[in-house]
Amino acid sequence: MNLVAWTILACEIGFWIVILLGLLTRYVLKKERLGLFFLALTPVIDLILLAVTSIDLYNGATATGAHALAAVYLGASIAFGKSMIQWADQKFLYYVQKQGTKPVRKTGMDYAKHSLKGSFQHLLAFIIGGGLLVLLIYFIDDSSRTEVLSGTLQLWGLILGIDFVISITYFIWPRAAKPNNY
Repeated sequence: MNLVAWTILACEIGFWIVILLGLLTRYVLKKERLGLFFLALTPVIDLILLAVTSIDLYNGATATGAHALAAVYLGASIAFGKSMIQWADQKFLYYVQKQGTKPVRKTGMDYAKHSLKGSFQHLLAFIIGGGLLVLLIYFIDDSSRTEVLSGTLQLWGLILGIDFVISITYFIWPRAAKPNNY
């Protein structure tokens, strides 16, 4: 595994560590500002990944799947970061602090709308991460070194299209509620 792949792994672990630290500090230690500080570190982790990836490619490395994954990770982190923190916040409050309301499984049109919202977040992630891929391809200006980046962009576009199709099907065939099994 190369430096960029290790950095992605470290950033993903770091992302969840700062979220957990933020939630523990906020709710268990009752230090609202310190908890917010930890949660605000998530973009710093993204900048570290961006710097490592950019420096590696600038120094002449041929783009690998890890470089492409770094762009995908950055786009997803920015587009989904806030909702992921809200999700973790809600789960932490209910399951750890025993406060708030139990998270409810969405069904019907609520789920369809939620799924479509997720698809639009995915589109935002694609615009950000795909934009980074295009910039890398442009600045490297050597198709033999950026072939993986181009392929990732095409595959990601296909996956994004499939995501939207699946979300739209929930409006046609809404997700049914599961019966309660007691």
